[in-house]
Amino acid sequence: MKYIIATLGCKVNQYETQAMEGFLMERGHERAVPGECADCVIVNTCAVTAESGRKSRQTIRRLRDENPGALVAVCGCYSQVEPDAVEAIGADVIFGAAEREKLIDAIEEAKKTGERRREIDKPFQRREFEALPAGAVDHRTRAMLKIQDGCVNFCTYCIIPYARGRLRSLPLADAAAQTRRLAAEGYREIVLTGIEVASYGVDLPGKPGLADVIETVAENAGDMRIRLGSLEPTVITEDFCRRLAATGKLCRHFHLSLQSGCDKTLKAMNRKYDTQTFFEKTELLRKYFPHVALTCDLITGFPGETEDDQTETLAFIERCDFADMHIFPYSRRPGTPADQMPDQCTKAVKDRRAHEAQAVGSRMHARYLAACVGQTLPVLFESEEGGFATGHSDTYMLVKAPGADLRGQVRNVQITAVDGEGLVGEFV
Repeated sequence: MKYIIATLGCKVNQYETQAMEGFLMERGHERAVPGECADCVIVNTCAVTAESGRKSRQTIRRLRDENPGALVAVCGCYSQVEPDAVEAIGADVIFGAAEREKLIDAIEEAKKTGERRREIDKPFQRREFEALPAGAVDHRTRAMLKIQDGCVNFCTYCIIPYARGRLRSLPLADAAAQTRRLAAEGYREIVLTGIEVASYGVDLPGKPGLADVIETVAENAGDMRIRLGSLEPTVITEDFCRRLAATGKLCRHFHLSLQSGCDKTLKAMNRKYDTQTFFEKTELLRKYFPHVALTCDLITGFPGETEDDQTETLAFIERCDFADMHIFPYSRRPGTPADQMPDQCTKAVKDRRAHEAQAVGSRMHARYLAACVGQTLPVLFESEEGGFATGHSDTYMLVKAPGADLRGQVRNVQITAVDGEGLVGEFV
């Protein structure tokens, strides 16, 4: 069977897609080459915003039309919360945000019988962590390991708890075993990901925390360096920073879930911190990880947000001095409390505020890049072109240096200049 698989959304979705593709390849199925009509198309969907849902539907329709006669299978958060909409598009096999290997079984069965299948579970009845093999299908230099699933924060703008369910964690022994396997396979970086990794371990015996699993991974990582996915700021404490720094393997890049720089808006979002607490967390990270790259997510135009609130947010992000930012105009998501809040901002207002925040973010990014000149950064090289090798530093800045045959190697590079959105350097 020739297949095409498309992924929307977060790194967890990317991780689950590579696991599904691994299952497909183990069973003898092959990825369709570009331009080839596939026997099966699989879409791993996202539902974090209404726009994510629209893009999921659009991708399903496009792949269905481009591959006439192909079986259409859909999984992920959007099909979990909107299975009727997915069925209306004409999907043949519909699963939610769980049971990835069972989905592959269902696809193979549907190819034989021609019968449609829809299997949507109840997210809050999930008790076990779905263990999926870590790695990267294309044998890239960087591998992902999902250590956690589920979220019970119930931010007012977010549908994900209703798709992913309660908190579930990968046991420490399993994290160690998967890490050893990835190190033996030659990966040089492991990315620890999850829906809400700050809550790691609350469901496990003894309640190990995020620092415990990071230490476990570090002990088994060999030559691999460790990168973290998005973090809730509440997990960052003096003890957390001290223990992570002591591993000697952690990348100096932390992506923090900020969402707003205004305390009134944070409260309306049901976030679990205020701006002063958040700022104190950034100072802790800077104390233990010199020249750390701090990045964040920001939502603009949340219901009830005023011009004064926007001004407060812009001042706060400047104070935090982020290395980069991911900025999103607020997108209404049916089924969330925020969708029913009064004083919804217009699209024009949301977009303008996003543009204003991006202008601040671009200035900070340029400032961070300029501060890298003269520093020596460890770079994991991933590609080569035109006599230059390109990769990411431990601070997740894009770096290129003259050289060849460096893919998969970590080399120290002295930064000599800024090159657009990245850096240029020479080998030390």
